[in-house]
Amino acid sequence: MALNPHQRRYDLDWLRIIAFGLLILYHVGMFYVTWGWHVKSVYASPAVEPLMSLVNPWRLALLFFISGVAIRFATDKAESLKQFAWSRVARLGLPLLFGIYLWVMPQAYYQVRQSGEFTNSIIDFYPGYVALEQVYSTITPTWNHLWYLAYVLIYILIALAALPWLRRVPESRAWQSLTSRPLVVVFLLILPFAINETWLSPVWPTTHELINDWAHHLHRFLIFLIGFFVAKDSGFWSSVDRVWKFTPLLAIAAFLVLSNGQEIGDMLGQYLSDTQLRFVFSYVVVIYAWSCILTLLGFGQRFLNRESPLLRYLTGAIFCYYVLHQTITVIAGYYLTEYQLGVVAESLLVLTITVAGCVIGYELIRRIPRIGILFGVHKVSGFGSGQ
Repeated sequence: MALNPHQRRYDLDWLRIIAFGLLILYHVGMFYVTWGWHVKSVYASPAVEPLMSLVNPWRLALLFFISGVAIRFATDKAESLKQFAWSRVARLGLPLLFGIYLWVMPQAYYQVRQSGEFTNSIIDFYPGYVALEQVYSTITPTWNHLWYLAYVLIYILIALAALPWLRRVPESRAWQSLTSRPLVVVFLLILPFAINETWLSPVWPTTHELINDWAHHLHRFLIFLIGFFVAKDSGFWSSVDRVWKFTPLLAIAAFLVLSNGQEIGDMLGQYLSDTQLRFVFSYVVVIYAWSCILTLLGFGQRFLNRESPLLRYLTGAIFCYYVLHQTITVIAGYYLTEYQLGVVAESLLVLTITVAGCVIGYELIRRIPRIGILFGVHKVSGFGSGQ
């Protein structure tokens, strides 16, 4: 079922909502794992780490892919690229700055408070938070979960600067010959990601600090560009429709290889160098992540490409939910874990408070003039030329 590249794509609206929704659930889960995070539950353990590891390789890649698709549709409709650039600076930059200096600040406060580093009020904490010199053990001021806004804004501005060339890529015969072949889409389109993971990631580990995060930038910008290139590429979407029923099996196979990585690594290590072995496993990780994304893309275009009142509501709300959620999760988790309610009751309460806080917050914010833009509330047109 190939889609018309010029029709309205409700499935991509849904996938954007799903990507942000997974991000919110993932951050609630971070309160309960042994991995480093801002605050921790007294019930933190490795129990849910395998489940979170299932989505970790592809959840953000999906978000940057969808962002690239959105920019292709939006720039094709823009009357003035200069005005479009300034609108994106406002839509992403204002929530980022507001978040850094106000909304995200409680996350840092409760982090140092739980660690025992700081015991005074949040008002007393703020001068040190915005001070030019580092006062606390955690970096302040910080953007925490809002790092995505800074990164995607940079990518958008780069894409706008190179827009004439970028628009020619998906129209070229070379590109169309790649994306019209399902096996190439599945196995070769993502080869640069494995190369990046093998040779660049060890040199530049992920920092989320914008500067000196080059391997991470390459990964995110590449998936953003792929989204831009394939947004209206009917050959790509036809290939996705042909493979998406099989990519879950490929994802399962890749996951089984990774789950038995020690044994397989010992066996292959007899024949491969350390670098070659790293490339093999990096490629398997990429195959797993890309297979999951292709599965969602195929499922979406087959079953989610329809409008509904819920879709219209969430399309406008989900970005505000993303801006709001982590501060709510941190505060709720910090106070609830002191009562030792049990892991089930506590986790359900943290999740409920996070979701309810996002919904109530959005409903209040969108009714207050000139406040909404600070939390990412704005009119969203969706994907497609019929918008």
